[in-house]
Amino acid sequence: MNVRLRIAGLLVLGTAAAAADSAPATFNKDVLPILQKNCQSCHRPGQVAPMSFLTYDTARPWAKAMKVAVLTKKMPPWFADPQFQHFANERSLKPGEIETIAKWADGGAPEGSPKDAPPAVNWPKDGWEIQPDIVVNGPETKVPAHPKNNVIEWMYVTVPSGVTQDTWITSMQVRPSEPSVTHHICVYFKPHTDDVEYNKPVWYDRPRDENGAALATAAGINGRGLPPSTTAGSNGIEGCYVPGQLSQDYRTHGAAKLFKASTDIVFQLHYTPNGKDVIDRPQIGFTVAKERPKRVYVSFGISSPSDAKSFAIPPNDPNWASPPAEVQFKQDVDLVWMFPHMHVRGKDMTYRLVYPDGKTETILNVPHYDFNWQLGYDLAQPVHIPKGTKLVVTAHYDNSVNNKFNPDPNKTVYYGDMTWEEMMFPFFSVVVDQGVDPRGLIQIVRGRQSDGA
Repeated sequence: MNVRLRIAGLLVLGTAAAAADSAPATFNKDVLPILQKNCQSCHRPGQVAPMSFLTYDTARPWAKAMKVAVLTKKMPPWFADPQFQHFANERSLKPGEIETIAKWADGGAPEGSPKDAPPAVNWPKDGWEIQPDIVVNGPETKVPAHPKNNVIEWMYVTVPSGVTQDTWITSMQVRPSEPSVTHHICVYFKPHTDDVEYNKPVWYDRPRDENGAALATAAGINGRGLPPSTTAGSNGIEGCYVPGQLSQDYRTHGAAKLFKASTDIVFQLHYTPNGKDVIDRPQIGFTVAKERPKRVYVSFGISSPSDAKSFAIPPNDPNWASPPAEVQFKQDVDLVWMFPHMHVRGKDMTYRLVYPDGKTETILNVPHYDFNWQLGYDLAQPVHIPKGTKLVVTAHYDNSVNNKFNPDPNKTVYYGDMTWEEMMFPFFSVVVDQGVDPRGLIQIVRGRQSDGA
């Protein structure tokens, strides 16, 4: 009798499981939690995505497109090889989540009961990715529709911050008003000097050919056309906007950056015209610590050698290896964030650590770089780096016809500022204890410290 009851119970459980598996997936119960976790940060009003996934009414028309995007793994964009590290900001979907969205679309995309819906996410207001405590207005810049050779040189514009007391900032977002023409905007924190001229653009007119490419003899001041006084006294780039990378949040690592009273902000501006006259009015937003943090967040950007002898991508080469960028750490640090940057021929980038005992460790591999989605990778757990460790970053480029973004596979491509030229900039951030001098953390072994993206 007990055996019969047990068999009957198993049959009931099996029938219930089969019924649950065949039950239609609904938006409120099954799909909305996935969208809240992985998609709504971009798919909401004021963000980069062209459609909102906040509600059933706005998401339902895109059900079939959502299925295709997740099955092909086009969305959400995420390019880190998962075999090396885990990241706090990972966007990729699990196989079960992909199956749920596909099942929902195939089943007619039903809404389901409102009672099954999780509470709405309290997203930052006015389209911010962070909800800033302080907002500083950047310079207003006219971007012409058709400049000479379609080139607008990088500009550096200093603005007052308006911050009158020492402030520990815990996150930062650089926000253009016209992302369609914004290649990048980076910012420096510069101690105020009496000779500063606010809102005055500074740039270097580099000699260029009729196609806009910089001539080989046009090294410019400091090799990049950057007047020495523009960012003098700063610690280098503190943060950037590029497509796909909007903000950096230091709170996940219990750290902050010190913004000293009366510090000025230098905006490094790079625009790519799109055939329309537009005016960009960027802003920078900060969140502020309520108390002094125990750890300090320090950002770095390094570059491979950029001279024409070292960096010249041959025509029709599908896998050209860049010379590496290499630094050595002069003190113990904890690595927390990495951000690869290349242009449209960029193919892959790998960050490796070489420890003092000779052991090597790959900490980030981006095998399929995408210029249109330049992502920062925030480590779920910091990687402790002892003094004497080297960070070696390598990259490859596709200058062949197989690269659909390649402007001209028949040209040799040199290092340069414009999108049709190339770069190799691996950015990274570390956290250190209070009292450690951030200017003495690294030593360049090969390449140079970067001055922009």
